[in-house]
Amino acid sequence: MIVWQMLRFALGGLAANKVRSALTMLGVLIGVASVILLLAVGNGSSQAVKNSITSLGTNSLTVSSMNARGSGTAAKKLTVEDAKALAAATDAPSIKSVAPVVTATATALYGNISYTPGSIVGTYPAYFETSNQKVAHGDYFSNDDVLNSRKVAVIGSTTATQLFADEDPVGKRIVVGGTPFTVVGVLATKGSTGFNDPDDVVIAPLPTVQNAFTGFGAVSQILVQASSADATTAAQSDITRILMGTHGIKDPSKADFRISNQASLLTARESTTKTFTVLLGAVAAISLLVGGIGITNIMLVTVTERTREIGIRKALGAPKAVILGQFLTESTLLSVLGAGLGVLAGLIGSRFSIVGIKPVVIPESVLGAFGIAVAIGLFFGSYPANRAASLRPIDALRHE
Repeated sequence: MIVWQMLRFALGGLAANKVRSALTMLGVLIGVASVILLLAVGNGSSQAVKNSITSLGTNSLTVSSMNARGSGTAAKKLTVEDAKALAAATDAPSIKSVAPVVTATATALYGNISYTPGSIVGTYPAYFETSNQKVAHGDYFSNDDVLNSRKVAVIGSTTATQLFADEDPVGKRIVVGGTPFTVVGVLATKGSTGFNDPDDVVIAPLPTVQNAFTGFGAVSQILVQASSADATTAAQSDITRILMGTHGIKDPSKADFRISNQASLLTARESTTKTFTVLLGAVAAISLLVGGIGITNIMLVTVTERTREIGIRKALGAPKAVILGQFLTESTLLSVLGAGLGVLAGLIGSRFSIVGIKPVVIPESVLGAFGIAVAIGLFFGSYPANRAASLRPIDALRHE
């Protein structure tokens, strides 16, 4: 019966100051919703990056240039000859296919529509298999197109939508940076990772892109496909051996290139996104702390306003535990109601994309945020409640 009475008194106290109580709950609501939403955004970003990396396949390797350690000379850039050496190596059965890659940016025109794709990629047909790019409509360009430097292109679904809307792009001619290209295929949609769009691309034969945009110098990177996922370590060793030969390097510690596989790339990205998620959670936790301070402030005001009421109740024999319980119940109710509404707001907000990222709610964050909010209500409400319970009846009755 005492518990029921404390709840009834607490609800009555909160109802007597509806606006003040609502604003206090709003602080807790914002804190809980922020924790859930920001952690969901961090988790969603992590999932998007993971899906993007794993979509390349577990047997893909990326070779890129880097400065040679301990060398006073400039690093030798990767070239098409390096890619050809890797592809032609008969003593490297772990290497299945090789695709040199150059990238550029340019504006594409179709009729009166102008659009700048995320990137213009020049490469070999092996690129599509190595990077797990599927054609949804039309076809890939061929090795013959590469040999003859034909002006053909395969475009991503985002680029196709921007330039052609509902029109079929295959067979149409677009002008990219002043060079006409005939669209021969449209890639299947991969989906955005939130920070970049792999579907916003124009892919054309390497010599064509070099002639029109980048020149016939170094390549940006070389994609290598291992014969299987289990052969990636052997492929990495073969790549290192072959490129050290073409670059004239004898000491492996002075290699001027870097080889990344999907597993190491995924580990690095997961570590980065985990740190990002923790930082977001820490920022959101500050909101919860502010909400707790708001509860302390409001409860102190409540105790001051009801000092005479407290004195009368104590004079009539109300024990200290009852007074303490009443004000603790009020502060806890504020945090419970605010936390419950915050959970609801966080779950509703997570159904919408935020800065291009689809939030993925972490169930533990919902339970954790709710539990911490309730604990904050108890903790920050304990001081005002104890202050109210410690008042001497005579001093409370004299209070004006």
